[in-house]
Amino acid sequence: MRFSVLASGSGGNACYVETPNTKVVIDSGLSCRELIHRLDMIGMGSDHLDALVITHEHSDHIKGAGPLSRRFDIPVYGNGATLNKGMKTLGNISRPLAICTGQTITINDLKIETFTKCHDAVDPMGLVISSKGSRLGLITDLGRSTRLVEERLKDCNALIIEFNHDLEMLDKGTYPLYLKRRIRGQEGHLSNQQAGELLEAVAHESLKKVVLAHISKENNLPDIAFEEAQGALSKCSVSNTKILISRQDRPLPILDV
Repeated sequence: MRFSVLASGSGGNACYVETPNTKVVIDSGLSCRELIHRLDMIGMGSDHLDALVITHEHSDHIKGAGPLSRRFDIPVYGNGATLNKGMKTLGNISRPLAICTGQTITINDLKIETFTKCHDAVDPMGLVISSKGSRLGLITDLGRSTRLVEERLKDCNALIIEFNHDLEMLDKGTYPLYLKRRIRGQEGHLSNQQAGELLEAVAHESLKKVVLAHISKENNLPDIAFEEAQGALSKCSVSNTKILISRQDRPLPILDV
């Protein structure tokens, strides 16, 4: 199994995951044209995608989902509440596949476990994607960790995890008070400290890659997030995990799980 974070941040989010028999996109917060461009940048074509999975209905995760699905006739998986809430943005989708949060999606040789998470969307989902024993966890747009989140992520070989903001930068920044409160709230986004604590709780020697995602352009710095993640791994004596930084403006190279 291989993956890439095609884009991550408030300007649009998308991930790509493939096995020898399956190609899926997780979220599509970029335009259809830009998503195709990002797939071309990592050497992956867009004309043989098997599915699109959406985690929640916020526009930075779904604004390109409708056009992408219509152009390539791709089935779109999402829970019923998300598909209904996002209907105006998604538009007419010929192959919507409604699931229940907690259900496992099977697409050829790929399994996608879904679980609930805390975020200010109608029914947001975290994901663990697996194939032939390899496990990739995806947890962004998270206001706080829970025992369920930690339980689902603890056996992953790779993680895409939100390190959204530095608390001091957020407090001293220019965002209005209501937005600061939303970000810091229990259904907002993880601070570096919260993300580090989650990483420490789930890290183990078989965790080979951690991608830091949804890093705020205004309220964080990649170096600060990296140091927090590195410190979390050191606390639990995990030394062989590679830390990578996702970007808003370009995709990560394709990575093995």
